[in-house]
Amino acid sequence: MKLHELLKTVEIENNPIMDMQDIEIAGVSYHSQMVAEDYLFVCIRGYQTDGHKYLADAATRGAIIAVVEEYQEHIDIPQFLVKNARKALAQISANFYEQPSEKLKMIGVTGTNGKTSITYYIKSILETAQQSVGVIGTLGTNINGKSIINDNTTPESLNLQQFFAEMNQAETNFCLMEVSSHALQLDRVAATSFNTGIFTNLSPDHLELHKSMEDYFQAKAMLFQMTEDVNIINADDVYGQKLIEQLENQTVKTIAYGIHKKADFYATNIKYNFNETTFTLHTPNETAEITIHQPGEIYVSNSLAAIAAAYCNGISLEDIKTGLDRVKNISGRLEVVYEKDDFKVIVDFAHTEDALKKTIDVLRPFVKGKIIVVFGVYADMSESGTEKRSGMGRVAAENADLSVVTLDNPKNHDIDQMMAETTAAIEKYNGNYIAIKDREQAIRHAIEVSNKNDFILLAGKGHENTQVIGDKLINFSEKAIVLDAMKTANF
Repeated sequence: MKLHELLKTVEIENNPIMDMQDIEIAGVSYHSQMVAEDYLFVCIRGYQTDGHKYLADAATRGAIIAVVEEYQEHIDIPQFLVKNARKALAQISANFYEQPSEKLKMIGVTGTNGKTSITYYIKSILETAQQSVGVIGTLGTNINGKSIINDNTTPESLNLQQFFAEMNQAETNFCLMEVSSHALQLDRVAATSFNTGIFTNLSPDHLELHKSMEDYFQAKAMLFQMTEDVNIINADDVYGQKLIEQLENQTVKTIAYGIHKKADFYATNIKYNFNETTFTLHTPNETAEITIHQPGEIYVSNSLAAIAAAYCNGISLEDIKTGLDRVKNISGRLEVVYEKDDFKVIVDFAHTEDALKKTIDVLRPFVKGKIIVVFGVYADMSESGTEKRSGMGRVAAENADLSVVTLDNPKNHDIDQMMAETTAAIEKYNGNYIAIKDREQAIRHAIEVSNKNDFILLAGKGHENTQVIGDKLINFSEKAIVLDAMKTANF
């Protein structure tokens, strides 16, 4: 692609080349080791390092043009100066792949909790309606049956645009994407066209980046300035109400869903069982009886979001009903990995205090014995990280019968401090706990002290099959550990 075509939407602050018409660019990269001959290299600043430090390496490997925020002396390739290299990368990537998101029906889902469940509900509904669907999110990227592991919930913009282009090649109709606050704040989706936006809820998370709940909310709200057709908002959430008010004068239509507040899509006659929940769905035009196979109010709410999105995209109520009924489980979301009569071991991604509270609330009506929660809190070592660990400890103390405090992905953080802050909160609220740093041993201990009427909740890792300790990524399957431990259980 010609250089001038790549840069046509980018605000350039200098002009290092008078004639750009004849420069052919073979590829784009923001990682110097991925650079090849005749590439354009974009220097972006990350949490750990700065791409400007690697411009010389990129030039050695074949980069012939650079996009920079700060001019690098003594590097003999043309450098285009921009204010925001991340935004420039998104624009350049979209141009390189010829605006692939514009050829898809893009549904973006944002919020603290519920994003994965909603995307997989919508996926099943759309596939029931004979639509081809791609998914990008926490569980990875899925394109026409091909699965790719993502480094982040929402990948970097260059990778995103490549995925969209692959979906175009596979003749995909819809792309369902979990849109993280990081992706919005860091311009990963800056050049993406969304048809539909969904807001689930907001509770404290990622405050190491956003610093305050207001900043976090405004980052999420950015998605709803990028949509073209409809915004679908959870009316039951206080931040959802705030967003509805904020979108009042927008030309894009706003649709509300909920259980407790006035909404366009809502549920009545809700009946809960552990393996099945039924309710009466009310849409602006008709009603229907709905069955989902996940327990608890949170999944009714998530299914309403999916229903509204599908309905607003022209999917029939019959296909919606059938599609929801087909979702028997969602990886790492209230997933039963072992059960025997009234005893269950459940894996869930609940990694915030709000999510942990709601998950325990969902389980409580079905438990004849104790709820034993195994959890660790990964966050940074800032004040917001301390607050998160204290919040999770409080929720566990107030809602679980026994907490087994352990580690999540501690990386290189202070393990003793992380454990101490969590257990201090449990003690403050008079909770019953034991602290075991080794997560596998923590799981085995929970099984050893349980009885045939208990539920064990393994919270925080969900679908993940690895653990990060120090600089090492190790294989770590909670399901495999549970199945092995149950071989020697006392019941």
